[in-house]
Amino acid sequence: MTAAHARTRHIPKGIRVICHHDFRYAGMTLRSTVHIPEGPTGTPRPTVVFVHGFTSNRLELPDFVAMSRLLEAHGIASVRFDLSGHGESDGAFFDVTLTGEIAETRAVLQAVRTFDFVDPERIGMVGMSMGGVVAGIVAAEEPGIGALCLWSPAAVAPFEIAGGRLKGRSLAAEIEQKGYFDADGHRVSPALVEDIAGLDVYGRSAAYRGPVHILHGDKDDIAPLAYVRRYLDHYDGNAELEIIEGADHAWGTVPHRTTLHQSTLRFLERHLKS
Repeated sequence: MTAAHARTRHIPKGIRVICHHDFRYAGMTLRSTVHIPEGPTGTPRPTVVFVHGFTSNRLELPDFVAMSRLLEAHGIASVRFDLSGHGESDGAFFDVTLTGEIAETRAVLQAVRTFDFVDPERIGMVGMSMGGVVAGIVAAEEPGIGALCLWSPAAVAPFEIAGGRLKGRSLAAEIEQKGYFDADGHRVSPALVEDIAGLDVYGRSAAYRGPVHILHGDKDDIAPLAYVRRYLDHYDGNAELEIIEGADHAWGTVPHRTTLHQSTLRFLERHLKS
């Protein structure tokens, strides 16, 4: 199959539901966790789709689980899924490309719109790191996204990789020697390197006209703030950047993570519940 397909449009009945759900895409299963707030079964709700970062999964370091629970407590449903080659989803990491991740995310969104608990007119996205890059592009290319929140978007990646280095090491030398680049125990393929290096992050994101909220720490040494600021030059006045003093890429303290979650909640409530 070339599009995501939900096994059933009807999530198990109940007042409050947290369940697993399988999407199908290109012959693979993409596994997800769904949070549905309290309320009558079949009531359409605002819903957020999360996109995790490079080598991560639907739990995510800045805690997608806690964010989903917070949204659920405020009447917003969510879907957290593992991209192929990540987490519990099918596929090998060596076969991952950003082009593929964009296609998978679009297909999942198309399937989510058909769920009976989802209001298709009130769908938002949250993306973390490279997932933020993917979410920004998908929001521009997949119609009907009502709000977009980017956590520490890794817009630097194409520029860093095009420069021939990743994590301070030579890409070409390592790929020539091994046939892959070792990224923290993950085999990065030459195809993924080429795909990222050629990615027009800002140009492909700029067409989105809905509200954008970008959250970034000023101590992020993975995704420099200068590359994040460039988003504001490409959006048409619809984006805001909130810089959190002292926060790193993973939002690794309780106060920083609390700020991240509460700011995201306020933004999504404002734009998806009104």
